[in-house]
Amino acid sequence: MKVTDHIRNADKTLFSIEILPPLKGSNIKSIYDLIDPLMEFNPPFVDVTYHREEYVYKKREGGYLEKISIRKRPGTVSICAAIINKYKTDAVPHIICGGFTREETENALIELNYLGIDNVLLLRGDPIKTEPHFTPEPGGNNYAIDLVKQVVDMNKGKFLDEDLKESVPSDFCIGIAGYPEKHFEAPNMSTDIRYLKMKVDAGAEYIVTQMFFDNSRFFQFVKDCKDAGIDVPIIPGLKPITTLRQSTLLPKTFHIDLPSDLTKELEKCQDNAAACEVGIEWCIQQSKELMDSGVPCLHYYTMSNSSPVRRIAEKVF
Repeated sequence: MKVTDHIRNADKTLFSIEILPPLKGSNIKSIYDLIDPLMEFNPPFVDVTYHREEYVYKKREGGYLEKISIRKRPGTVSICAAIINKYKTDAVPHIICGGFTREETENALIELNYLGIDNVLLLRGDPIKTEPHFTPEPGGNNYAIDLVKQVVDMNKGKFLDEDLKESVPSDFCIGIAGYPEKHFEAPNMSTDIRYLKMKVDAGAEYIVTQMFFDNSRFFQFVKDCKDAGIDVPIIPGLKPITTLRQSTLLPKTFHIDLPSDLTKELEKCQDNAAACEVGIEWCIQQSKELMDSGVPCLHYYTMSNSSPVRRIAEKVF
């Protein structure tokens, strides 16, 4: 079922999660161990991220450099298929621009369509660490809106191979990302909203936000979207802080702010266990306020750790 159908048919705020594919060397059991504790809260869909393969160069004997693949993760497509098979719940694979030609993207989408996966979240993706800025693959999509247009074309039966005979249109539900504190590359919020509106006009059907810790930022973002004519469902993305280091790492990595009240509480913490308790309680209060406002779904970023999300869900759902 499509994400938008789940939202349309629901009579209460839904619970959903996002998971990371396991690192090289792990197996599917690590995914099941992550998801199992959360299934009692009946997530109608589970997002599965995609991370580009990255490389380092190691000096070898003789002075030559060897290109070594690092952080390679198992395929998002196969993980989605495994989730659907085991849990009978919908999986939402992330599709990114970086690292793929348009043909490779089309092939991945065709494979998803074969498997009966009818939801995708389309993202430009971040530059790899060795790039000063995002660089698209030669022959690839430059921006998320280009991905949206490619999927919309496939939904109309239009494929890259114009001579393809008797092609069957796909039927993907298209999700995109939104940034309550603006995308870090956007010059201002109004420009960011304008680009978001362009993606919705191109065919995007729902929005999932970047994590945030100040609900007022989300409420203002929703208002700005509505004022701009964006009328698709907007799903807030949440993540509990679980370590002291995250109080500085998350703002730097995701270009977000932490409210002063939250940082004051974290500064009192002597260890990660105490910081985790503060983070969970903050996220519980965030969740309750968002639910009271009538958001269609609360989407939790597990970051490969389901225990804090489970404790939050127990108090909220």
